Amino acid sequence: MTDNATWERFTPAQKLARFAVYLGAVSLFVVSLKTVEIIPEFLYDAPEQLQDLFARMWPVDYAAYHSEGIHQALVETLNIATLGTVLSLFMAVPVGLMAAKNITKIPVLNWFGTFILVSSRTVNSLVWAILFVAIFGPGALAGTIAIGFRSIGFCGKLLAEALEEVNEGPIEALKAAGAPWPSILIKGYWPQVAPAFWGIALFRWDINVRESSVIGLVGAGGIGVALDTALNLFRWQQVSLILLCIFTVVIIAEVLVTKIRQKII
Repeated sequence: MTDNATWERFTPAQKLARFAVYLGAVSLFVVSLKTVEIIPEFLYDAPEQLQDLFARMWPVDYAAYHSEGIHQALVETLNIATLGTVLSLFMAVPVGLMAAKNITKIPVLNWFGTFILVSSRTVNSLVWAILFVAIFGPGALAGTIAIGFRSIGFCGKLLAEALEEVNEGPIEALKAAGAPWPSILIKGYWPQVAPAFWGIALFRWDINVRESSVIGLVGAGGIGVALDTALNLFRWQQVSLILLCIFTVVIIAEVLVTKIRQKII
């Protein structure tokens, strides 16, 4: 007995849905173009302006590395990233424990912990920096706290997910033996999530090195302050030096974190 049913790649409903998606995407693209308000004269002139900018940025003013305090600003950037990461871990651990459903079995607390994690990730690091500069004044303190608050959501969410994926066997064994809750947490959960925790910390530090280079543009300390000053004073050769320093530090941090993560994980 043969099957005479005709084969169709998509049903009429699926074809209509796909057409609606494509139409919506094209419509959004057209609306976005109108919103951006591209000025054709500036667009045509962009290659020449870019060439002129690179010409002004060359040669790189290497002498400004020490004389203009760029070295000190670069070290301050690394300090902001490191201290901000440590601060975020101290704050993210209790929030992550609260958000993990197998640790905290109270739905209200789970929801509150998730709310904190989402709130931290929703606000951009520059917005956090502007807020804390207004509170603490310009400088590295505002940048460190901004990096710390921005990182809570990232570290806490990944920690909560790691806690929820642990093997429950050792946990049940410790409970059956009558171990107190701190011992269960330290002996049962921590050995299983320790590699993930250190991996999260290193990965976030790598991200924070990049973000710490930017928040100085709003006065939160670090190399961004030196970059903003050089841009405002039209010192393009110093701008190229600062950009080169940022690029070098980011690459070194990326390689270093990758090597350490390979050893840990």
